[in-house]
Amino acid sequence: MIVVTGGAGFIGSNLVAGLEEAGAGPVSVVDRLGTDDKWKNLRRRALDELVDPAALDDFLERRGEEIRTVVHMGAISATTETDADLVIETNYRLSQRLWRWCASRGVPLLYASSAATYGDGSAGFDDDGSSGALARLVPLNAYGWSKHAFDRWVARQVESGAPAPPQWVGLKFFNVYGPNEYHKGDMRSVVTKAFPAAARGEPTTLFRSHHPDYPDGGQMRDFVYVKDCVDVMLWLLEHPEVSGLFNLGTGRAQSWLELMEALYGAVGRPMEVRWIDTPEEIRDRYQYYTCARMDRLRAAGYTRPFRSVEAGVADYVREHLSTDDPYR
Repeated sequence: MIVVTGGAGFIGSNLVAGLEEAGAGPVSVVDRLGTDDKWKNLRRRALDELVDPAALDDFLERRGEEIRTVVHMGAISATTETDADLVIETNYRLSQRLWRWCASRGVPLLYASSAATYGDGSAGFDDDGSSGALARLVPLNAYGWSKHAFDRWVARQVESGAPAPPQWVGLKFFNVYGPNEYHKGDMRSVVTKAFPAAARGEPTTLFRSHHPDYPDGGQMRDFVYVKDCVDVMLWLLEHPEVSGLFNLGTGRAQSWLELMEALYGAVGRPMEVRWIDTPEEIRDRYQYYTCARMDRLRAAGYTRPFRSVEAGVADYVREHLSTDDPYR
């Protein structure tokens, strides 16, 4: 059995779909569904069990002998969450418990880190997983700090020779977009938020630049399509000899304007932008450039190309957003 925590969420549900399409499984999901449409992320899937996170320890005890891999995607992922105790309990302590359980049982563990660990980007975007390199990074919010704290804890476990899972992989996801993010509210990607207006030929809204080196709309991100992220995770599950901390982006930064041009091009409408000031409460923490260094994943043997925003957005619009049922 493969266990996916957070398997009803955005990236997790795409992974569950990818596992099913690849004929892997059975798959059990650990997640809460809440009161919105998050359940629709799983309505096509054939699950072994759907486990409430509060019952995770009982599930591991009851079915531990059947579990061959744990993929830990579950987290409080809102960068605006201010309850740091809740973030640490969910993102740090639970991750430690799963690491120790996998180490004691000899079960591989893949887990979600984040590009938010890089803070303002002034220290670069090198996925060096050593304790010394990680100590130079300063996250800007509680979410990024919680992910960074676990990355650093893992580095200490590995460097000290403490028990570890036979395969362990941390993935620093960059700006992921794609199907099944519809329940995320303000944390949805700009592509998803802007699609209805773009499809109607109406203007989209972007932040003005408040940095002299970047024109309006010239702020840059490493946008990565969720289907490419799933391809990487499936490859890692097929290569148990690969362990480490890896960036998961494309290795290419593209601007917000390029992203919106791709969206309007995909719906066949001329682009029009309405500019607004970046809110003052986030202006001093706003990132103007992110770009994943992908050397380590490539050196580990991953060779598949990553989609540009033009290709990824076109697939997203054609296969999902413009259909009657946009879910994967």
